[in-house]
Amino acid sequence: MQTPVKVAYRHLRSSPAVTELVQEKVKKLEHFFDRITTCTVTLEVPDKHHHQGKHYRVRIEMRVPGETLVVGRDPKASRVHQGLYAAIQAAFREAKRQLQDHARRFDHRVRARAVTAHAEPPRAVVVRLFPQEGYGFLQAPDGREIYFHERSVLKGGFGRLKVGDEVRYAEEQGEEGPQASTVALARKERRSA
Repeated sequence: MQTPVKVAYRHLRSSPAVTELVQEKVKKLEHFFDRITTCTVTLEVPDKHHHQGKHYRVRIEMRVPGETLVVGRDPKASRVHQGLYAAIQAAFREAKRQLQDHARRFDHRVRARAVTAHAEPPRAVVVRLFPQEGYGFLQAPDGREIYFHERSVLKGGFGRLKVGDEVRYAEEQGEEGPQASTVALARKERRSA
């Protein structure tokens, strides 16, 4: 994940054990789709109930390439569970399902693009690298700078990139502008002597 998991508590005291549980659950979600860029989990007690016991609601918001997935979107329609751990379990089961659905759609779109693409992917040049932070910038043929994260580089090749390398890339709109969702070193064309 590009940014740390954010865990927010509403009308509920924060708990290191619950925060750790949530972080472990998010880590497991990354096994189903490793391109989650941000994840915010909100734990709350929605209303004061007159009967005995507290009820809890869990909202999970995950940013993935192309969209934001939300569990517990509508407070009135979302299930309210008695017991915080039961609410967390149910929310992460739903998040897993949504993530698997997104992964299938994402894979289908990638395959469809590969089948219908007649031209080679666009090329760019690596203009800036920040190896410690795990990101860099490409310069597109039209002069624009495009952000990329180390996870976007195929075959774990981020460490092999150098400023000036020519790469192929797939572009998408990120939260702060254009970003490369896939980056691969461009093959050097052989010249006949």
